[in-house]
Amino acid sequence: MPELPEVEVVKKSLKNKIIDLSFRKVLINTNKLRYTINKDLNKIITNKKILSIDRRSKYILINLEKNITILTHLGMTGKFFLVDKKKIHSKTSFYYKISNRDKKHNHVIFFLNNDTKLIYNDIRKFGFIKIISTKDISKNKHLETLGPEPLSKKFNLGYFEKKASNKKKNLKNILMDQSFVAGLGNIYVNEILHLSSLNPYKSIKKLDIKDVKKIIYFTKKILKKSILEGGSSIKNFNNSDGKDGVFQQQFKVYGRNNKKCTKNYCKGIIKKSIISNRSTFYCIRCQK
Repeated sequence: MPELPEVEVVKKSLKNKIIDLSFRKVLINTNKLRYTINKDLNKIITNKKILSIDRRSKYILINLEKNITILTHLGMTGKFFLVDKKKIHSKTSFYYKISNRDKKHNHVIFFLNNDTKLIYNDIRKFGFIKIISTKDISKNKHLETLGPEPLSKKFNLGYFEKKASNKKKNLKNILMDQSFVAGLGNIYVNEILHLSSLNPYKSIKKLDIKDVKKIIYFTKKILKKSILEGGSSIKNFNNSDGKDGVFQQQFKVYGRNNKKCTKNYCKGIIKKSIISNRSTFYCIRCQK
């Protein structure tokens, strides 16, 4: 599943391509994704101009005229791509190369007023597309309980200490909790804890100020670096200009089971375990 950096790059790719365009019509090939698509989608957004595109956690929000927002989540395999009037495909997402065999998974096709098509493709159909009121975004059930963005100033030492003080969770689970901090997922939490030299099983009640500062620092550093380098994916990520995401080549711990720790001073071995049904990788020596 794409995490914050991947979704941020998708948002930026879309922003570069479709801002100020309008929808001419919508073709729904598959009505049922994670949630059934509103049958009036075509009627609601036709002739509406795209004003802005935002990201909140792992959600993309396409804001239109008339107080309309298209709320999307990419699920595990969802992706957007564009096809211009010359039939040139531009990627905005990840996982697979665009091929004719994938056409059966083109579930929603948005026709734009510059003769470009914005296509939502999703093999496993775990993503969704919803229409919501722009002014009521903060009250939306998918968004209202989300914690602060990890790259925002709100995710700081004071916030962490206050929100975590009464929790009984371990480090891995608290960072995966979207109501605590929004957008982090399994891959980046593994990387954050490794660079912080903290064991994912460690209780948050046993953290000291130095530990918390390291978590916050490395969270922001890793996310910024991944976004800058185009996002990451276990398979293949490309932004709309065809640049591969390369951060996956720099994973320090994720997917490195039984390999040596990547820290120069450490001679430990990476161990794989399962926490809350998610694969967890950590160094048995340097992550205390």
